[in-house]
Amino acid sequence: MPRRSTQEWIRISMRTPGILIFGMVLSPCGWILDLVATVAPNWRTIHDIPNTPSDEFIQQGIWDICRATSTNTRAECNLQDTTYFGNQIIEVARGLMVASLIVTLIGLAVAIPGVRCWKDRPNWIVAGLGGLLIFLSGVMIIIPIAWYTHIIKDVSTVTPLARVEAGYCLVLGYIGGIFEVLAGFVMFIGICRCCGGKNRGERRVEDVTHFSHQKPPSRRVEVPSLNRARSAASSSVPYSKDSMDEDVSFPRAKSPAVNTSYGGRPYDADL
Repeated sequence: MPRRSTQEWIRISMRTPGILIFGMVLSPCGWILDLVATVAPNWRTIHDIPNTPSDEFIQQGIWDICRATSTNTRAECNLQDTTYFGNQIIEVARGLMVASLIVTLIGLAVAIPGVRCWKDRPNWIVAGLGGLLIFLSGVMIIIPIAWYTHIIKDVSTVTPLARVEAGYCLVLGYIGGIFEVLAGFVMFIGICRCCGGKNRGERRVEDVTHFSHQKPPSRRVEVPSLNRARSAASSSVPYSKDSMDEDVSFPRAKSPAVNTSYGGRPYDADL
């Protein structure tokens, strides 16, 4: 089958394609969630620490460690724990999370000129490359988040581990990574035309021309009959010639008879 050129396809709408809108909206949302997951010190929370008040707990992130209580909103941060920060997962998570944030920004910077919402036709190759970078940044987020979740109770620390819970940073990291993976994948599939051009919002020129030259089917207009009573009756009850004459003709009214007698005698008009 010969390869079709771009001149044989036409966009059915001048609006920005939906896959590009989806990617450009979802990827910044994922980047914000990943930023919070990176800097916030709450990858895990340690409760029921021995020799401490019952309402005290410790929040550990990849950059900082804080001590807080359930009765006080202020937390004491910048706690030192060389054992915790010396774990391999912490070093890997730092590198991948920061690299993912940078790659996402680069992907958006590449994708914006490719989307070209101010022009009739986007640059699909440039937008697809931007989507690929955003997809990779989402994968770089999910790897350390999933690894840390898997070994959350095995990460060594100087604090005795009584009861360990996953922090909100892990949840935000999962959501942000999935957002970026979906956004990048959807934008990348626009680099090639598939599903008959539906992913790009395009149709073949010959299909559009053939559709525009087709004549619309003629409609049959039924005019209602003026003689409805007769047509309705004639369809169900047979009429004879005499009965039809009786329907359309009306008998004349007969005038009363003139009294030609007066008192038993003939009436005389001269009287």
